[in-house]
Amino acid sequence: MSPRLEFCTDPGEFLAAAGDYLAADPVVNTIVTSFAHRLLAQRADGVAQPERNWWLVVRDGSGAVVGAGMRTAPFEPYPPFLLPMPDEAAVALACALHERGQEVLGLNGALPAVELCAAELARLDGGRVRVSRHTRLHELGELASPAPVPGGLRVATEDDLNLATEWFDAFAGDADEQAGRPRGSSAHEVPDRAEMLRRLRSGWVWFWVDETGEPVHLIGANPPSFGVARVAPVYTPPAQRGRGWASNAVAAVSGRIRADGARVCLFTDQANPTSNKIYAALGYRPVADMANLVIVR
Repeated sequence: MSPRLEFCTDPGEFLAAAGDYLAADPVVNTIVTSFAHRLLAQRADGVAQPERNWWLVVRDGSGAVVGAGMRTAPFEPYPPFLLPMPDEAAVALACALHERGQEVLGLNGALPAVELCAAELARLDGGRVRVSRHTRLHELGELASPAPVPGGLRVATEDDLNLATEWFDAFAGDADEQAGRPRGSSAHEVPDRAEMLRRLRSGWVWFWVDETGEPVHLIGANPPSFGVARVAPVYTPPAQRGRGWASNAVAAVSGRIRADGARVCLFTDQANPTSNKIYAALGYRPVADMANLVIVR
């Protein structure tokens, strides 16, 4: 029997249907679970979600959940994010989106689901599939302490709104350059003022400050979802790179999360050897490969 695709627009309804499935592998599912919980919190604050948003539950013939996905990206081209699912479900999803008349020009998430869905969408709607970025999900094993550097972590506050927003914005563009891509070639989320304030008020954004108290690095994390917190972004301005700020900040934040009882994960850009080397030295180990794909017409 073919897999059954169930779409919904309510993250609470989605979590009620797929929560057990998501909780069974919370590291691999971290993007979807953290977004679901974030949007639930935003809804509680009265923030309306765009009509384009949807959540997907994939069930097999017995009714068991065997996959999931979402379309909640707040940046163009609003790429869906797919978790692992049966191959036939990924192809069926492309057909469903085509029948719904939804324009999909990008797909992110687990391999091979995103490749199969993107290829079918390109066949149905025209175009060709191009890889924008190969990513790798890592989970912290045994945390290794880096060589110490001056200064320490400081929780970012509302007074840091402008600098935090500037560095969040710079993060993706600089990451493109470090990976050898044209700056701005990777679509990314830049929190608006309201969302940035929510993140600062949550206490999950930090600066590493040097011995004079000057911010030299920014690091954030998502609060735990099903016992897993994801570190992102990790940003050092160009003039401050090569001094050990990032290694020490990631180690300090990872250690705090681990001490509070949660597992810790993060994504790397496979084309950026510097960040991959840093995280491996700290004890992060590969879990799954994913990709960001673009459909060019």
